[in-house]
Amino acid sequence: MDLAIIILYTLALLLIFFYSISQLQLLLNYLKAIKTVDESEVFDFSNTEEIPFVTIQLPLYNEMYVVERLLKNIAEIEYPSEKLEIQVLDDSTDESLAKTAEIVRKLQKKGLDIKHITRTNRTGFKAGALKEGLEIAKGEFIAIFDSDFMPKKNWLLKTVPHFKDPKIGVVQTRWGHLNRDYSILTKIQAFALDFHFILEQTGRNFGNHFINFNGTAGIWRKRCILEAGNWSGDTLTEDLDLSYRAQLKNWKFKYLEEVETPAELPVVMSAAKSQQFRWNKGAAENFRKNYWKIFKSKTVSGRTKFHAFFHLLNSSMFLIVLFLAVLSVPVLFIKNSNPQFSWFFNVIAFFAVSTVIFFFCYYVAYSKIHGRGIKSFFGFVGMFFTFFSVAMGFSLHNSIAVLEGHLGKKSAFIRTPKFNLDSLKSTIQSNKYIRKKISANLIIEFLLFLYFGFAIYSAFALNDFGLLIFHLMLFAGFGFVVFKSIQIP
Repeated sequence: MDLAIIILYTLALLLIFFYSISQLQLLLNYLKAIKTVDESEVFDFSNTEEIPFVTIQLPLYNEMYVVERLLKNIAEIEYPSEKLEIQVLDDSTDESLAKTAEIVRKLQKKGLDIKHITRTNRTGFKAGALKEGLEIAKGEFIAIFDSDFMPKKNWLLKTVPHFKDPKIGVVQTRWGHLNRDYSILTKIQAFALDFHFILEQTGRNFGNHFINFNGTAGIWRKRCILEAGNWSGDTLTEDLDLSYRAQLKNWKFKYLEEVETPAELPVVMSAAKSQQFRWNKGAAENFRKNYWKIFKSKTVSGRTKFHAFFHLLNSSMFLIVLFLAVLSVPVLFIKNSNPQFSWFFNVIAFFAVSTVIFFFCYYVAYSKIHGRGIKSFFGFVGMFFTFFSVAMGFSLHNSIAVLEGHLGKKSAFIRTPKFNLDSLKSTIQSNKYIRKKISANLIIEFLLFLYFGFAIYSAFALNDFGLLIFHLMLFAGFGFVVFKSIQIP
């Protein structure tokens, strides 16, 4: 039994090590990318004949608190009015439906080409709404924004010109964060998303590897959507699914790190968990659906297959981390009761290099937003350990999502509750979309909190502190998740 635990523990460390190597390669790509001048051709908008028709799609579902802000913001987008239409794809089932209809009518009276499109059912959820809207869209290019996104006025002027290359099917922009500093929870989410949008997206794009349209703040060539098989609601991350199908059809994606599109981050734990569950389950579903196609493809390079493997398995790292964490406590006792294994534990200490790699990768992304210097560096160190502690605290919740995805268990698309920062104090307490029930998973998370508390006690009892920092992070992470899950907003 002891040997079996050690072998499984080592295999988990090995998988995390290979994942860290993939991140290191993306870091090297990123460092090359920032030194490279983009000389790609772009449309000349001084020539009106080169300005294409664009459709903006706004998928909505019960967005009472943010819909007015969204529509007012989109109405100010700078683009020739005769070449722009807006589709409000509204699947709402509450009073926000009437509110949206009234706002749309007012904008129509001002001369805006905007349509309020509703459905009698939510077939396919967001993907279904996008697909139905696409059938009547007049635009050659389709820009998509979720309800909490606030694109700047010149967003289309900065993105559309890049479609001069007829092989480009998608232009994706970087997410910004309107409420980054609201709380520890929002800071942690911003820290993770900045890493993805700065280092991962740029690194993959520069290396000609598969990247993903992020569901919003991007724009598609309509023909690309259709040739890739159109939107499908058979996974919870329809954006990732269509992205991979499009790139398997040899469409190119363009990522614009310098174009920031601000949005709100979830401010309560239940909303963050809902979003995390959908993203992580969807990624696992996409691995199940698409990776074998990539692996068999004769046009996809071996290096791109390697990165696609870890891209689609990104969410599965939560399962590996949870597995490693649970095993780490018996490993602590095995190490102290079996001195003959001491040489082996000295060998696997090498895998600590994975943490070093992650540290440098995240620092590069962090410094791009927060700058360099002593103060910034120490701020990063604190945020690095805080982020990974809370990420480990999410590991049970996200592991369940991953398992459901890999096993093919279907579930509904659960939207993330949105808030309006302009009136946050008045809406956070009474937001009707917040889920307030305590789940069975929360009880298990509390037991894991106690379990890693025992691990900390054991370190002192055994006088072995090799795993103490790891267990302290797990204890703090699960404690944070449990406390925030039961805390009244």
